[in-house]
Amino acid sequence: MTVDIRVVRAGQMYRYYLRQTVVGDGRRPARTPMRAAQEQAGVPAGRWMGRGLAALGLAPGEDVTEEQLRNLYGERGRHPYADRIEAARLAAGASPKRAFKAGALGRRVMVTGVDFVFRPQPSIYLLWALGDEETRLVIEAAHERAIVQVLEWIEDEVAVVRYGTDGIYRVRPPGGLVAARFRHYEARSGMPLLHDHLLLSVKGQRLDGTWGSIHTTALYENTVAASALYNELVAAEVCEELGLATEPRTVTPGRRPVMEIAGVPHELIRWTARRSNQIATCLSELEHEYVTAVDDNGDPKFLPVVSERARAKLERIAARKTRPPKKGKARSLAQLRADWKQSAIRTSGVAADVIDSLLEYARAAAAVIRARVTAVVDVALAAVDVAATVFVMNGGGRFHRRHLLAEARRHLALVLRGRRREPGLDDQVVAAAISAHCLDISEPKTIRGLEAGYRLYTARWNLADLPARRRPPTPAPDPDRQPPADPGEPPTPRPPGQDAGEWKIPRIPLQHERAVLAGAAVREQLRTTTTDTVVRGRAYDVARHQQAAMPEQLLTPEPTDPEHDDQEQKPGRPEALDLTALRALRQSRTDMEALELTAEQLRHLAAALTKTGEAARARKKKYTGRETTPPVDPERQEEQHRPQQPGPHGPEAGR
Repeated sequence: MTVDIRVVRAGQMYRYYLRQTVVGDGRRPARTPMRAAQEQAGVPAGRWMGRGLAALGLAPGEDVTEEQLRNLYGERGRHPYADRIEAARLAAGASPKRAFKAGALGRRVMVTGVDFVFRPQPSIYLLWALGDEETRLVIEAAHERAIVQVLEWIEDEVAVVRYGTDGIYRVRPPGGLVAARFRHYEARSGMPLLHDHLLLSVKGQRLDGTWGSIHTTALYENTVAASALYNELVAAEVCEELGLATEPRTVTPGRRPVMEIAGVPHELIRWTARRSNQIATCLSELEHEYVTAVDDNGDPKFLPVVSERARAKLERIAARKTRPPKKGKARSLAQLRADWKQSAIRTSGVAADVIDSLLEYARAAAAVIRARVTAVVDVALAAVDVAATVFVMNGGGRFHRRHLLAEARRHLALVLRGRRREPGLDDQVVAAAISAHCLDISEPKTIRGLEAGYRLYTARWNLADLPARRRPPTPAPDPDRQPPADPGEPPTPRPPGQDAGEWKIPRIPLQHERAVLAGAAVREQLRTTTTDTVVRGRAYDVARHQQAAMPEQLLTPEPTDPEHDDQEQKPGRPEALDLTALRALRQSRTDMEALELTAEQLRHLAAALTKTGEAARARKKKYTGRETTPPVDPERQEEQHRPQQPGPHGPEAGR
C-alpha cells in the first residue's frame, strides 16, 4: 500500500511535525524560521490544497507559514489567521473572550489533522531518481495531480462532518477540505523516495456554515481505496507521457502482486530496500520469540504458528525497532540524484549502461507488452473477480462497498497495464458486482447503518467446498521439537545441532492464493451462463480480458502451422487461457495467477459450485423472502423458442 495514514494531535505530535516533518524529516535548528530551515534542508515550501481554502481566505498553491500551521494544527483547530482576527476584534472593543472565540473554528479538538503519505511505486521513483530532467518533471507532475484527484475523491465520497447527539448525523462538507502538502525526496536510509505528506485538517463546514469535525474513522476505512486510486492515476499518466507500460510482479509469495513499470530491473528495487532487509531480519527474530514465548507456568503464550494478523503486528514492531536516526548534512536534489546514480552503479549489481538508459529499456519492454497484450476491460468478468477476491480476503465473507471499490481499482490497474480508463469505470464494476454477485445482509440499527457505504454484503454463491485454510493446532509443540511446517501436521524433532531460530518459522498460509483460485472457479462456473448471455455479441471475448493479467512471455502464441492457418475458429465458448501456460505461471514471479489449475481441478470446482446452488438460493430466500430463479442455459432457451418442424415429433404428434 503506497498511502499511509496517521492522526496528528495538538501537543507533542504537532511539535514533532513542525520541527522535523515539514523540513524533510531532518532536524530543524533552534530559533530558525520554518522557511529558512526548509531551504537549508533542500526541500520546497509547503503548499495549501483543497476546496475549503476559500472559506479561510487562503488560495491553492499558497505557501504554508508557521503561524498558519500553529493555529490550525497546534492550537486545537483555530483559524489560520486567528491572531489577526483576534487582534482586530480587540481593537474594535470586543472582550478577550469574544475575540478569542471569533478566531475559533467550532469546538476545540485534540485530533487536529490526519497525515496522508503518498509515494509512488518503487519503479516509478527509480525512474524519477535516475532519469533525466524531463523524466523527473513528468513524474513529479503526475504525482501532484494524482494527489489532487485523490483529495477531490475524499471530499466528494469519503469525508463527512458529524453533528447531532454523539455525531449520529453526517453530511458531506459542501465547501470541501483544507490540507497542507510537504514534499520529501529521500528515505531515512538515504535512498531515493519521492513522497508527500498531506496534513488534512479535520475542520469542515456544515450546511449552515458552522464548523465541525471530520469523521477520521471514515478516512481510515477508505485508505486502501485511496491508495489504489493513487497508484492507478500515477501509473496511467507516467506511462502515457513517457510511453511505458506496467506489469504485475510478485514481491512476497502468497501475497497479491504489485504493478511496476516494465523494464525496470528488480535488482534496482532491491538496491533501495535497505530498510526492508533490516525489517525482515528483525521480523524473523520476533517471529521466533513469538512461537517460543511461554508464561510463568511454562505454557505457551501464543499459537505455535504465526497468523497473518500477528505477522502484521510484528512487522510494525520490527519497523519501529529498526528505524534509523535522522539524516545528517542536507543536500540539494541535483546532488542527491547524482549521488544516487553513482551508488546504483557501484552497489546495485545492474550494468551502468542499463542505469544510464533506464528509460529506453522501459520503453522497449512497453513496446513488447503493448504489441502482444490487448488490455480490454469486461465489466461482467471484472465483477466476478472482484467479488470472489473480496469474499475470500475478508474474514467471514462479509464486506462493505469500500472493499469492492479498492479491489475494482486494483483489478483495473492489472488489466489496463498503464493505460487510462474511463471515469467512473471502477464504480461500474462495483455496481455490477453488487447487483449480480452480492447479497445485502445488513441489519441497520443506527442511522449510520442505513448509509450506502456501510451496507453489509456477502456473496450470493457459496465457496465452502473450496480448499480452506486449516486451523492451527491448539497444543503447542514441545520446546525440543521443531515447529510444524504446516499447521495441520504434527511437529517433527528439531535436527540436532540447530539452535533456536535456525528453522523456518511456521506461518498460516495467506489468503490471496485462495482468492485467486476462487475467482477462477467462479468464472468457470459462470462461463456458460454469464459469459454467453452478457459477453456474447461484444467486440471482444473472455480471452482478451484475461490476457492482460498474464505475463506477455507466457501468452499462447499464434498457430504457425501452415496447415491450420486457414482454419476458422469454431463457434461456441472461447478458450480463455492455455493450461500449459497456466502451469508455467507457477514458476513465474511476475504474475498473479501463479497456481496450477488443471482441467480436472477446474471440473471439480465447477461440480462443487453446482452442488451449492440450492444452498445459495435458500440463503437468499432467508434474507430477501423470495426464491432465486436458477440461471437458464442459453442453448436450452434457444431450443424452447425454436419453431418446431412438422413430423412424427412435431406439434401434430399425440393428437
